[in-house]
Amino acid sequence: MSFTTSTALASKLPQAKDLSHLFVPTFRIHQKSPFKAVMGTPTLDMINMAGGVPHPSTFPLEQVQATVRAPSHAAPGRTGTLSLERTQANGSTESLNELLQYNDGRGMASYCRFLRQFTEQAHAPPYADWDVVASCGNTDSIAKAVSLFCQQGDHIIVEQYSFPGALSNLVFAKVKPVPVAMDIEGVDPVALDSLCSSWTGATPLRAIYVIPTGQNPTGATMSLARRKALYAVAQKHDLVIIEDDPYYFLQLGPMPETQDTTATDMNKLSLVPSLLSLDTDGRVIRLDSFSKILAPNLRCGWITAPAYIQDRMQILNESTILQPSGLTQGVISRLLNDTWGIEGWIEHLNALRAAYAARRNLFVTLARKHLAGLATFTVPTAGMFLWMRVDLGDAATDATAMPRLLDAMKKGGVMMAPDMPFRVANAAAAAAPERYLRAAFALAETDMFEPALERLARAIASIRGSELQDTQSVACAEPIETTAPAPIAVNSST
Repeated sequence: MSFTTSTALASKLPQAKDLSHLFVPTFRIHQKSPFKAVMGTPTLDMINMAGGVPHPSTFPLEQVQATVRAPSHAAPGRTGTLSLERTQANGSTESLNELLQYNDGRGMASYCRFLRQFTEQAHAPPYADWDVVASCGNTDSIAKAVSLFCQQGDHIIVEQYSFPGALSNLVFAKVKPVPVAMDIEGVDPVALDSLCSSWTGATPLRAIYVIPTGQNPTGATMSLARRKALYAVAQKHDLVIIEDDPYYFLQLGPMPETQDTTATDMNKLSLVPSLLSLDTDGRVIRLDSFSKILAPNLRCGWITAPAYIQDRMQILNESTILQPSGLTQGVISRLLNDTWGIEGWIEHLNALRAAYAARRNLFVTLARKHLAGLATFTVPTAGMFLWMRVDLGDAATDATAMPRLLDAMKKGGVMMAPDMPFRVANAAAAAAPERYLRAAFALAETDMFEPALERLARAIASIRGSELQDTQSVACAEPIETTAPAPIAVNSST
C-alpha cells in the first residue's frame, strides 16, 4: 500500500451538494453554542475574563515522554523518544499547556492537519469543501452521525448483521433499524433499491449505515463495483451513507493458493477505494478510528464530511465530549507528524496488514482442517473476523441448539461470538435456521488457534449427536473434559 498526493486542485473540484434537507429539524439551521453566540471569539489584544478556564500554571504535568518503536514490526530493536514540552511547541505539535487546555469541538490543529493530509492521500475526496473533525472513536461518531438525520421514531437502513455498538446507539435514540440483505460482498444493492422503492413508512428513509471493509461481524468486503452500485442507489433514493470503516487499512488480500501462511508483501497490494473516494455529491460521512490501527483506548479517530456537516459535528462534540483528550491527540500528532512522519505511518499500516494476513492465513488453514463437514465460511480479505456458518445437522431447527452449542463451547474451553447480538431482528431472520459464529483471529496467540478449533469441533459434534472419528478432520481430538480447561477467547469485545 502506497499513496500519492492528488494533483487535482481543490479549486477545480465541485462543491458538495447541499443535503441539509435531510437533517432532522434541530440541525437544519446552523447554531453555535449559546455562550459562543453571545461572546464571539476573543482576539489576542483582549483581556479575556469571560470563560471558566484554569490558568496553565496550575497544570502539574511538566513534560510527557514516551519510548516508541520504529514503524516496521520487522525491526524490533529500533526505538525512538517522543516528548511533549510544557510551554514550547513540539515540532508540529502544540505545547503541553495548549494540549491540556480547553479547545473547540474540531480537535487540535496539528492532529487535524495530519489527518487532512492523510485523508487527501488515501481517499482524495472528489469535492472541494470537505474537512475532518476529531472524534472519540467510531461508536461515539455513529451516534452523532445518526442524530443528524434521524430522530425518535425514524428508521435507518442497516446491514442484516451489524455492529452491536451501532445497534445499541439506535436503541437509545429510539431509531428503528431496517435490515437490508447481504451476500459475500456485504450489502446487496438490488435488495437495497427494492427496499427503498417499496418503503411505506411514516417518515422517509434518509440514511444507510454500512461497514464496507472487513464487515463486523461477517468479514465481508465490498468490491469497487459493489461500492459504485451502492453509491448509485444512494443517489437514486437521496440517502446519506454513514461509512463506518475501522478495518479499511487492514485489507489483507486474498488467501494464498499455496500452504504458505507467512506475511504478504503489503507494499504491492493496493486497497479497494473507499466510498468517500467515490463521493462526488458529498453524501458520505466517513468514520475512521485509531482503535484497530494504533490502540483502542487512545479513544481517538476522525470524521470526514462536507464542511457544513462538520459545523454540526462541532456542535455535537461541544455539547458532549468537547473533543477527544488533548493529551492523547498530542501524543498521536507528535508520533505521526514528527516521529514517524507520513511515510513511517504508511510503513506501520503495511506491517499491521502483513501481521494480520499471516494470522488470517494460519487460522483459515487450520479451520479447513478441523471444521470440514461442521462449518462453512468465506475467507475474509480484510479485518479480523472469520464468519462461520455452523452445520448443526438435525438440531439446526431446534431453538435451543445455539444456546446448547455455546454452553458446550464454554465447558470445552473456547469462546467465539454467536450471531444473535449482531442480527437485526425481523421475521425472516428469526425464522431462518442458519446459525453463525464469529471468530476473531486478532487477539489469541497463534499457538492457540489449533486447540481452539479442536474444541469448537468437539462442541459442534456434541450438538449434532455425532462422534468425531475422522482423524483427517480433527487430528488431535481429545475427549471433552469434565473440568473445563482455561478458555481460549477467539473473540473481540466489538
